[in-house]
Amino acid sequence: MTSKKDLKIALLLAGILLITGIICYASFPPPAPEEPVRLMFHNAAGKVLFGHGTHIADYDLSCVDCHHNIEDDEVYNCSECHEATGDEDMPGRTDAFHTQCKGCHEDAGTGPVECNSCHAI
Repeated sequence: MTSKKDLKIALLLAGILLITGIICYASFPPPAPEEPVRLMFHNAAGKVLFGHGTHIADYDLSCVDCHHNIEDDEVYNCSECHEATGDEDMPGRTDAFHTQCKGCHEDAGTGPVECNSCHAI
C-alpha cells in the first residue's frame, strides 16, 4: 500500500507535467501558412470546399486570376467588395462566385460546373 506522502508527490508531479505541457502547447503554436490553403464557404446551397493548392500548383494560376482587382498589391476577400445581394454596379457574392468559378472551369474545359459537384448538399 502506498503512503499518502507518495500519492501527494505523484499528484504534484502529474500537475506540474500537465501545466508544463499546456504552457508549451500555448507558447509554440504551429506557424500559419503564408498563403491560405483551404477555405470552406458556408451557404444555403451547401458547403463548398475550395483548395488554393490545387488551383495554384496543379493549374499554374496566380492570385490575380481570381482576386481580380489587385491594384495596390493587396489581396481582398470577395466579401469586401461583393455584398450578399448585388446591384447594377456590383454583382452579389453568389453571382460573383458562380461567374468566376464556373466561367473559368468552362473556359478551361476542366473542373466542376454542376451544383452538386461543389456544393455538399
